[in-house]
Amino acid sequence: MPPTKSTAKRFFKKHWSNVLLVFFIVLMIFPQVRLPVVATVQRVIAFAPSTTKDGAVLQDYNWSLMDLEGHSLSFDSAKDQVGVLNFWATWCPPCVAEMPYFQRLYDRYGDRVQFYFVSDETPEVIHSFMAKHQYTLPVQIMRGPPPENLQSKALPTTFIFGKDGKIHVKKRGSAKWDSKSVFNLLDELLAE
Repeated sequence: MPPTKSTAKRFFKKHWSNVLLVFFIVLMIFPQVRLPVVATVQRVIAFAPSTTKDGAVLQDYNWSLMDLEGHSLSFDSAKDQVGVLNFWATWCPPCVAEMPYFQRLYDRYGDRVQFYFVSDETPEVIHSFMAKHQYTLPVQIMRGPPPENLQSKALPTTFIFGKDGKIHVKKRGSAKWDSKSVFNLLDELLAE
């Protein structure tokens, strides 16, 4: 005798968490689906980063970067400026998850804060990603190792530093960058 609707309903009601887990695992098998699903989950669980009172101070701004058009840039332009530095990659789900938050932060502070979104991917890959998502963030490519205080092996890693070079935020992993606490911190640093 074939199962009735009520039998199937009871099965799903009893085993809904297992069915959901199997569905999620199947989704993760396909690379085209994995990145957006994981990024969405990361975005949902993201929270505002915390600040540090005893942050290190940048002494060395000697770091060579390149913009997506191939022009050389120097991180030295960040000296005496409030800055946001993010190490990221297009293949990194937590990086992708926090990009909408960064876009909103950049839209609000892009004319007053120095933004550096640093990757080691090719300009073609980054251009494609930025165009697909309609991001206007200033992206740079590393041409050498960053200053010692800004080195990290984790992606994403984000730093917020003041005009005096003091690092107020060092966050590994994704965060909600368009939060009131980040706005307040940037406003305070800009007022100094």
